Amino acid sequence: MKRIRKYSYYLASIGRLVLGIRNWPLAIRLFFVANLSRPSLIRLRKSGVQFRVRGPMDVWIVKETYLDRFYERYGTEIGDGWTVIDIGAGIGDFSLVAALGHPTNKVYAFEPFPESFSLLESNLQLNQATNVRAFPVAIAGRTGELALDISSGEPLQFSTGKAADQGAALTVPCLSLEDAFERLSLAHCNLLKLDCEGAEYDILFKAPASIFSKIDHIVMEYHDDVTPANHRDMVEFLTAQGFKVRTKPNPVHAHLGFLHGVRAGSRESAKAS
Repeated sequence: MKRIRKYSYYLASIGRLVLGIRNWPLAIRLFFVANLSRPSLIRLRKSGVQFRVRGPMDVWIVKETYLDRFYERYGTEIGDGWTVIDIGAGIGDFSLVAALGHPTNKVYAFEPFPESFSLLESNLQLNQATNVRAFPVAIAGRTGELALDISSGEPLQFSTGKAADQGAALTVPCLSLEDAFERLSLAHCNLLKLDCEGAEYDILFKAPASIFSKIDHIVMEYHDDVTPANHRDMVEFLTAQGFKVRTKPNPVHAHLGFLHGVRAGSRESAKAS
């Protein structure tokens, strides 16, 4: 049954890529080409949004975020006039979802890996997303510097959530969530999105309780088997902070899934009741 679900998902995903990407033959070819000399440009059909991508993982994340709309399907519809924080912004896929079509939104995108950050800035410029501010910084449990594990060789899977061998680590600047709020002078955040390969536990578990009273929605892709904590610990923690939490497992990978928490007492929580 699990195998049927897995292959059904991949088959549906191929259809989604073909129907959703205007120059889909290029997108499909990227799954069979290694070591591109430079990023390729893919164009989405309906929206006209463009992305510079490095390879199959970048194409896949655009599919999940922009075509499948996983963060909205398993999280929340994005409103107008929202303040959004994007932790683990990658190439800018979710930042563009939150910014385009919502010109009054303010999006703050954090991506510590230099190559990904360069693509993030390029994709924001390509799509004239002037309501996004991008920072080449990691969000972590503390402020300072930390090691980014680059041993996987896949930029979208680089993690500050696990220890890295010295030879497979890149030192990057980091901010605690509390300090990020302070430096951005944020009194309120409508949506906090996280996709940071296991660092979500350190980021949120070490944040003071006062931070959570400023956040309406938390949406993340959770990553089990990276740290001693898992998504059940996250559910328990956020529930204790006053959030109503639901999860959705990944259709293929047992250690991945989506989690959405909405703060009890927020206007969005009242709408959902």
